[in-house]
Amino acid sequence: MHDGTDRMARYKHIDTSPRFLAVDLHRQLLPGSFEHALNHLIDHELDLSGFDTRFKNDETGAAAYPPAMLLKVVLFAYSQGIVSSRGIEVVCREHVTFIALSGDSMPHFTTIAGFVSRLADDIARLFTQILYLCDRQGLIGREMFAIDGVKLPSNASKQKSGTRADFEHQAAKLETAARVMLERHREADSQPVEADLRQKETQRITRLQTDAAQLRQWLTDHPEDRKGSKGTIRKSNRTDNESAKMATSKGVIQGYTGVAAVDARHQAIVDAQAHGTGSEQELLIPMVKAIQGALNNEQTLITGSSLITADAGYHSESNLKQLADLNIDALIADNGMRRRKSRWRRRCISGFA
Repeated sequence: MHDGTDRMARYKHIDTSPRFLAVDLHRQLLPGSFEHALNHLIDHELDLSGFDTRFKNDETGAAAYPPAMLLKVVLFAYSQGIVSSRGIEVVCREHVTFIALSGDSMPHFTTIAGFVSRLADDIARLFTQILYLCDRQGLIGREMFAIDGVKLPSNASKQKSGTRADFEHQAAKLETAARVMLERHREADSQPVEADLRQKETQRITRLQTDAAQLRQWLTDHPEDRKGSKGTIRKSNRTDNESAKMATSKGVIQGYTGVAAVDARHQAIVDAQAHGTGSEQELLIPMVKAIQGALNNEQTLITGSSLITADAGYHSESNLKQLADLNIDALIADNGMRRRKSRWRRRCISGFA
């Protein structure tokens, strides 16, 4: 019988403050999870012997971090959207899954950055091994491959883009400005000027001369303009000369066009590339040829019944002719697809049997 008094539920206090715990790191990688699969594949399936040739510390020198461990934490970080070396360092110190993958070794961000920058080509070659494993597990159907891309900004300044003629003109302007300021400086030497103003003027002259010298050195190091796909001149960039200016829905960026080919069965990415061009048309055939030789010289992903699909950005007469020469079926939308009658609006066949 209720006596009318107010009652309140009592719960145990959940304390999430930091503490020392005895943790079995291996058990933190739960079977069936991505991190468990990643850990197993790198330890037992991938051939990492190519990394060993870069080290000569078997008799002298300090022990190095194992490339397998660094590869695990970098790839898992990418899967979680963490793409900076400093960010990876933090999670290797604070996040239990990263602590488990790294064996609580807490690599410094400079170690991670050096691993990615110096061993990028070795890491990229592992993609073929991973692709082979996916194929062995039946994850690649070979029935249809979709090709598409996205424009990605690079860490480069748009203001430092131009042709050799542009840079010659800029260097000449900087040198002229420096000479004019030097003449004014000499004329003003006979007159009293505040010390801080004279110092600022000297610093500006030095900066102009330095910028002009850097431009001249770049022109010496790059004696020719970059060539476009049709023999035109493609603008260079003094910060990142492999990138290019390209128009996007959010304005003009300095960057790359990232393009990927995806197998339809399980959406496995079978090839991915980055090109310093805003033109998607010229990227279709290189991507198709890359799929043909994706596994090795004797085994190809594309079969006689495989179908390539792509949007209107990849449509051109030249691409269609080359696909025909390669005997590859393709469905590629063209720019006039939406303007035709309704029964054609959802379908544009540009294929060859």
